[in-house]
Amino acid sequence: MIWELVSTDQARDPLEAAERMMAHPAVPMLSCDHAFIAAGALLTALQNSPCGKMTEKDRKEVFDRIEEQARGGYCALTGVCGIVPAIGAVFSVFLGARCGSDREQRIVMDAATRTMRAITELTGPSCCKAYVRTSIAVASEVFAETLGIALPLGRAKPVCDHAERHPHGCREELCPYYRKPSKDIFAEAKWVPGIACTT
Repeated sequence: MIWELVSTDQARDPLEAAERMMAHPAVPMLSCDHAFIAAGALLTALQNSPCGKMTEKDRKEVFDRIEEQARGGYCALTGVCGIVPAIGAVFSVFLGARCGSDREQRIVMDAATRTMRAITELTGPSCCKAYVRTSIAVASEVFAETLGIALPLGRAKPVCDHAERHPHGCREELCPYYRKPSKDIFAEAKWVPGIACTT
């Protein structure tokens, strides 16, 4: 499903593409599918951007690399969330980085390091959906700063609709994407603004 969306989606905003993938009913709340979603959303935006065409062969290479390193539970077992190498794989394939290359390898490692730091700040408990959103924002910053490629991110910060599904308990207000429940502040009021007194 993720591969098909990446191959056909016309989105230029990677967050828009990611939200569409994460909302698919087949995607669990937490899983290494999110590594493919984070990379897939960036690949979607890049292939639809005039600045960075990605071929089907490039996309397959990124997905193959993710398959090697995104393993369930390894965020706690080794300290490396699969989204980190996924972001690194996108940059590596885009730049044609190789072991021993100069600037290209440095950009790949910088993107992975910054992604890891941003994800670390959101941990406790982990949330793959928050990690996807944050990693895309970080990757977009790196693309803009180092390569001059501005991926159009939506103006408004994404708001999460998945909090109730979190098996370990959502961080709620500690998460920058949490949708605070609405409350009718006039429910118990005797006077409601906008209603004229008729007596």
